Parts: sequence; C-alpha cells; structure tokens
Amino acid sequence: MSTKNTNGSVSADKEPTTETTALRSIETNVDIRAQESVGKTQGQIVRKRFFQNTGAVASVFVIIAILLLALTSIGVGPIPGWWGYNHTEMQPVLNGGAPNATHWFGQDATGRDLFAMTMRGTQNTVLVVLLITSIAAMLGVLFGGLAGYYRGWVEAVIMRFTDMVIIIPLILLTAVLGKLAGSYFTGIWNTLMFGIVVGLLFWSSLARLVRAEFLTLREREFVDAARLAGASDMRIIFKHILPNAIGVVTVNVSLMMSSAILTETALSYLGFGIKAPDWSLGSIISANQAAFATRPWLFWFPGLFILTLSLAINFVGDGLRDAFDPRQKKFNPKKATERTAHSAENGVGIDGGAAPATAGLVRVDTSIAAEVDRPESSRTSDSINQDLDPQNPNDDKRPPQG
Repeated sequence: MSTKNTNGSVSADKEPTTETTALRSIETNVDIRAQESVGKTQGQIVRKRFFQNTGAVASVFVIIAILLLALTSIGVGPIPGWWGYNHTEMQPVLNGGAPNATHWFGQDATGRDLFAMTMRGTQNTVLVVLLITSIAAMLGVLFGGLAGYYRGWVEAVIMRFTDMVIIIPLILLTAVLGKLAGSYFTGIWNTLMFGIVVGLLFWSSLARLVRAEFLTLREREFVDAARLAGASDMRIIFKHILPNAIGVVTVNVSLMMSSAILTETALSYLGFGIKAPDWSLGSIISANQAAFATRPWLFWFPGLFILTLSLAINFVGDGLRDAFDPRQKKFNPKKATERTAHSAENGVGIDGGAAPATAGLVRVDTSIAAEVDRPESSRTSDSINQDLDPQNPNDDKRPPQG
C-alpha cells in the first residue's frame, strides 16, 4: 500500500498484496501472448502453437509411421511390398502359430501370417475412416452452415432431421445398412460402400457444432459489411464465415476420426463390416475370438494398432484444439509472477522499454481484474484500480492496515 512522505510524494515501500500480484501476473501473461502474435498470420500462429504441443507432434509421427509400415510392408494393389507374405496365403504352421523370427506376429489356425493380415486390416481401417470423416465433414458443414446462416424454416427442417438421425442408435442403423451394402459388393468395393454408408450417418454431431458457430459469426461486423457490399449468400458463407469456423471443423473432424475407428472396429467385430477374405482390424479380432485363451497374440497386435491409432488421433485433436483456441492455453501464475518480478528487478517493462519508478504497482484494466476471484464481492474493478494507483490522492485518507 502506498504512503505519503512529508514532502508530499508517494512511495511504494510495502510489498504488494496477493491480489495485486495475481492481477499483475495476469496482465503480464496477456501482454506476452499478444506480443507473440504480432506480425504473424493466423496460420503461422496456429502452426507455432501446435508444434509447441509435444504430445500432438509425437502423435503425428506415430500415425505417419503406422501408415508407412502398413503401405510399404505388403504393398498397395499391384505395387509389392518388402514383406514376404500376404494376407491370404496359407503356410505351414510354425511353433504352434506363436510369434517367431519368420512370422513376427505369429499365424492363425490356417497358417496365414498375422503381420500381413494386421497390415491389410490397418489399410482398410484407415481407408474406411477417411471415407467416413470426409463424407461426414462435408454433410455436417453443409447442413450446419445452412441452418445457422438462414435460420427460419430452413433451420427448423434441417435440425429436426438432424435430431431424428441422432436419436436412432448409430451402431444399429449402420449395422443394417452395412449388411445390405456388403450383400451386393465384394472386395475393395465392399470396403468403399461400407465407409460411404457409415459416413452418411455420421455427420449429425458436427452439423450441430457448425450451426452454433455460424449463429455467432453471422452477427459479426465483417458479415454485415460483406452483405452491404452486395456479396451473395454463398460467397458470405464460403468466403467469409466458413474460414473463420475452420478451427471448429478441423478439431471436431480429427476427433471424429477416432470415433470412426472404434465404430468400424465394433461393426466389423459384429460381422457387419469388412468380411473375409479381406480384413480390417476389427474383423481379425472377430475371426479369432475363439482362440483368446490359447493364442492371445491373435488379439494383442490388432488391438494394439487400434489403441495406438485412436490415442494418437485424440492427441492430435487436442493439440489442434489448443492451437486454434488460445483460451485453451494453460495459465501458469507462478511463471507469470516470476517474469513480472524479473522484469521489475532489471528495470525493464513488459513491452521491452524502461520500467517506471513505480513498477511494483501497476494499473490493471477492469477486464483483466474481472478474471481474478476477489475476496470481497462488494469490491468493484474501479476500487481495485484505486488501490493500485500510486497517484490516488485519497491514499492518505485511508487508515493504515496492519
């Protein structure tokens, strides 16, 4: 608290209160974040924040490594791979089918190489997931954007249809439609049709999120300016609103991929997905479920790939969420306080300039003061500013504390 000397000058010889320190820490953290974004585009800011997330970056490399392993080991289509077996070739069963130097993941009861089957299952699972998320993303953005922008009867029709899709159990509906699609197609076409059918039913949650984002953005000033300039509705939606909602779309599509992996695995395990002689990770587990007690390695490796892919995609989604939304960045009050104290001790202000003589006591904006839990509900931000203002003429009228 400031005191008044005999010559009328104000001095700040006492230590700032806990409240003052917390307010100053928040102000320092906000200013540093603002300085980090100066002179950078939105893409550069998002990329920098994403690469600062160690878990998300490591997960990207894990996903790339799994894809490269699956594509190069057994090859793709007519392109051969470096692995000596394929997912349909039957060989003599060695060592009871247990993993060995020749068959890394072991063999099933008929002598098929489990490593080749797992790699083929990974390829098909990733292909199905990409189809599901691509179709679901397009439909979710289209329906959610139209509902959020036009409102009225358009919103009512689209959202009631969305609610109808949501209340129907996804597993049940996709199982029935996937079974029908599998009855008319075989091989790669069965995989493609399965992914398309599931994708047509996977968009409802994204549509609701996009609608909520469009409802907010359509009231912004840049949309009003574009409308007054004569821009068409389609141009406003795709050129002005959608680019500002791309963060919500990207984050939720990445998290949707993890859910799609589990959905495809569940349907294939139940026999409604990809069927032999082709494989997915779920169908491998389903085909060998009778051998769980005697040959557990037939579950270990497909299950490990399912778990790894799902966790890696979730980590990437969390990293994208933190990168697109700076409010998700964790605030460390201890580090912010240390930075403030270090700057004050060295006579350097937050902006890099010389710190004022009363650097220990700063005026905190009311919007920042509102973020701190105040011990007394009756105190307002104006009273906090007065307490922090070293030039307040009423300081000498307040009774000393302590």
